[in-house]
Amino acid sequence: MLKITNLTKEYPGKKAVDDLSLTVNSGEILGFIGHNGAGKTTTLRCVAGILDFDKGEIEIDGKSLEKKPVEAKQQMAFLPDNPDIYEFMTGIGYLNFIADLYGIPKGEREARVKKYSDAFELTGDLGSRVGGYSHGMRQKLALVSAFLRKPRLLILDEPFVGLDPTAAFHMKEFLRELCEEGGSVFFSTHVLEVAEKLCHRIAIIRKGKLVEIGRTEEVVGKSDLESVFLELEREDEEENG
Repeated sequence: MLKITNLTKEYPGKKAVDDLSLTVNSGEILGFIGHNGAGKTTTLRCVAGILDFDKGEIEIDGKSLEKKPVEAKQQMAFLPDNPDIYEFMTGIGYLNFIADLYGIPKGEREARVKKYSDAFELTGDLGSRVGGYSHGMRQKLALVSAFLRKPRLLILDEPFVGLDPTAAFHMKEFLRELCEEGGSVFFSTHVLEVAEKLCHRIAIIRKGKLVEIGRTEEVVGKSDLESVFLELEREDEEENG
C-alpha cells in the first residue's frame, strides 16, 4: 500500500530523513517510533505530499506521489498532531465539505458520520462552529473526517495524544476495522504500550535513519518495547557526551 524508497529530506545543516526505505502492506498497521527530532513527522509529511523531498520515491497503492500526486493523494488521509480545521465552519459543515471533496453519496456519508461521531461522543456538537471546539474535540472531528472517507492508507502523527480513554479505545477499533477491509495504517507514536499491542510491525527511526523494522514481537524480542526505546535514548546520550 505504501512503498518508500531511499527517501532523503534535508534542511540547512541537517538531514532530517536519511536514505529511508520501508513498506506498509495492505491490511497492516505499522508503528513509527523515535524520539523528538528523529525524523518521524518529516517522513509522514513527505508521504502525505505536504513536504517536498530531495531524493527517493514514494508510491501509494502503486501510484507515484511525484508523478501522479492527485491520484496518490486520493488514496490516503493524513492527520497531523495538531489538525487545522476551518474555524468558521460548523462540525457537520466541515464533514459535508470533506464528503463532497471525495464524492461520498448522501446515504453513505450520513451513516458514516453517525457511526463515527456517536463513537467519539461528538454528535451533539456537530452543529457548533469549530472555532469554539476544544483541542480534543477538533482532534475527534479530524478523526471522523478521516474515517468518513475510508482511505486506502491512513497516516497519523501522534494520534493518541490528548484523546480520552474512550476515544482512544474506539480509534483502535476503527483502525483494526480499516485494516480488515484491506486498508493500511502508518502512524507515529510515543505511546509505546499502544504500539506494542496494536501494531503488526514496528519501525524505529533514529537521527533520520531507519535503525530497526520488523514484526512487533521480533523487534521487542524478550524485552518490552519500552526497554528498546530506552536503550536508544541511552545510546543518544552517550554519543552526545
